[in-house]
Amino acid sequence: MTTSTPPAAPVRHRDVPLLNDLPRPVYARVENLRHRADTQPHSHPWVQLSYASRGVLEIRTAEGLFLAPPQWAILVPPRVRHAVRNSARTEMRSLYIDAAVLPDAGPACQVLAVSDLLREMIRHFSQLPVHYDEDGADGRLVRVLLDQVQAAVRVSFSLPWPAHAQLRELCTAMLARPQRPVRREHWSAAMGVSVRTLERMFQRDTGMNMREWRLRARLLHALPLLERGDSVTDVALACGYESTSSFIASFRRFFGATPGTFSAAAD
Repeated sequence: MTTSTPPAAPVRHRDVPLLNDLPRPVYARVENLRHRADTQPHSHPWVQLSYASRGVLEIRTAEGLFLAPPQWAILVPPRVRHAVRNSARTEMRSLYIDAAVLPDAGPACQVLAVSDLLREMIRHFSQLPVHYDEDGADGRLVRVLLDQVQAAVRVSFSLPWPAHAQLRELCTAMLARPQRPVRREHWSAAMGVSVRTLERMFQRDTGMNMREWRLRARLLHALPLLERGDSVTDVALACGYESTSSFIASFRRFFGATPGTFSAAAD
């Protein structure tokens, strides 16, 4: 059985805001993005928290690919070079945070579960004046907001990216066609190594074996398809599953929720 998934709309360019300094320790940027869009790779001296109440966010760095469906967020540490892609119809709120007030952002990007409290605090803060009163109620709100960011549960909605150039080509191919099986013999021959050596190299570079990496890639690939309204059956087939039931079971184990829940979150 086969299915045809409608092609995604072309990806547009989205500019990165030009800021030399933050006007306050935390600065909010609110965007309603109608189209799929990319930013060019860039970095900045502050922490970035990217949160979408609607839509799927994807951040790529040299170390990995990080995805956040609605109600999750991605924390980007200072000076980490990254590119951002959003799905169509994304409602996005970004917080730019002075590294001095969030010193434990870590060395790499992280995907955070956004609690109901943190979500409402982000929404409220996004409506405050840029030059909010740091010594008043708004300043106290910011301090609690930062505590909530620090306490947020980290989740593994990410794919580690290998340093080896040919392994990166392999991962790119798996991401581009998650429904196709991996031809390990083809890739090992192209690299001039045995299949066993290829698997050892992949484990060493990513911390995951190829089967685990591909399974996670297939599940992460499902997120933007569900968000745009594709049926669960079509998404299962597009991700290489032979049955909808096996896709739902695998999805639930990884995300802790059914695919239907993610579709509803995008409404």
